[in-house]
Amino acid sequence: MPNPRDFANMSSFSIISHKIDPTRGEIARRPDGSIDDNDRVEIGPTDIAFAEWAALGLSAPTLDRMRSTRLQRIVSQLRKRDYAGVLCFDPLNIRYATDSSNMHLWITHNPSRAVFVSADGYVVLWDLHHCGHLSEHLLLVNEIRMDGAGFYYFAAGDQEEAVAKSFAGQIDELLRTHGGKNRRLAVDKIEIPGLRALDAAGIEICNGMQLMEHARAVKGIDEINAMRCSLATCEIAVAKMRQLLRPGIAETELWSVLHAENIARGGEWIETRILTSGPRTNPWMQEAGPRRIAAGDLVAFDTDMVGPYGMCADFSRTWFCGDGRPSDEQRRLHAIALEHITTNMELLRPGIAFTELTQRGHKLPEEFVDQRYGVMMHGIGLCDEYPAIYYPQDFIPGAFDYILEPGMTLCVEAYIGAVGGREGVKLEEQVLITEDGYEKLTRCPFDAALIS
Repeated sequence: MPNPRDFANMSSFSIISHKIDPTRGEIARRPDGSIDDNDRVEIGPTDIAFAEWAALGLSAPTLDRMRSTRLQRIVSQLRKRDYAGVLCFDPLNIRYATDSSNMHLWITHNPSRAVFVSADGYVVLWDLHHCGHLSEHLLLVNEIRMDGAGFYYFAAGDQEEAVAKSFAGQIDELLRTHGGKNRRLAVDKIEIPGLRALDAAGIEICNGMQLMEHARAVKGIDEINAMRCSLATCEIAVAKMRQLLRPGIAETELWSVLHAENIARGGEWIETRILTSGPRTNPWMQEAGPRRIAAGDLVAFDTDMVGPYGMCADFSRTWFCGDGRPSDEQRRLHAIALEHITTNMELLRPGIAFTELTQRGHKLPEEFVDQRYGVMMHGIGLCDEYPAIYYPQDFIPGAFDYILEPGMTLCVEAYIGAVGGREGVKLEEQVLITEDGYEKLTRCPFDAALIS
């Protein structure tokens, strides 16, 4: 971290050149095209993951092509809106634009990294002090600048405004170089001193989150392959959870299996910690705790797993614990949840409006309306993404007046639990919109005992 006393006059940037040594000869590559070097800096899947994917007949993404496609989608959105560029501080938008990764969770509450993408495809990445080497392998990043994007209080203290002014000066220079007279800059999120500094520089701030969400919405073949791989890793981990489910195990013990197996295969983190059992399954959204699961309990969870390549594997299952027979009520709840997501998936096709999905979606029985899930469906990619498809009761007129397109990926959800009921059931499937309908990407089985 730079000395706060030097913030106002800090060096504006460092540039790291990408060089290929012609004397190195042929470079060994992994299935995704990354360098097969045991000492490399770049993160990525492990040998375990590659072997499992090969056994399942899955293709790894071609990373160079995936990165190029993503950058092209951002540039296309910029030109469509006549913006000179986009400035991103959101870690997932930075990942999408550059495929650069550096302490994503820490950066969510310490916004020290940023990326600028111009409408002509010029990319500048600001990283933390001494962290430029983490992104040297990314050939689409034209410049890596050290420090300067961290003008939040922990980093800049009482010199927030000075650091932000210096940073805004760099953005002004980039806009003049790459945008000419176009002063329209999309920004996804920014600390208040940064916003004020950009305003003072005469830069017109536009909606960067809208632009990035729309860029991220349609996946290319490599993103789809990466998602398939991440889902396969998640399903392998969930199968291990199922093997270990037994009366007496704590919710947190069972939940830890998903984390361990994900990390062992090169996965990255888990967005939430939602695994509950018995009476803690109702109401929903409780987090895994020390409760020991009893025979006859329902166990419900939502993976929310950010796996290899940063792709989210997001599905939900509800299981019966023990060797006995589920109650009629447990099976009824599960049957309604399964009917709900199955019926809603059958509506999916290119060209259908988001509003039509809300209007035509499966109607929940009245007893489950009050505790309905927050959305019927949502986009999925690096994490939960645009769009949100709401229930009629939560619909926001004019918020999402768009249609499904081939290449979009969605999660279709249901929570079925009555107010005051002992238990609830959570189910969710991940799907791909195809040219003529949809493909269910998840392969994880439902609990046979609950559907028999």
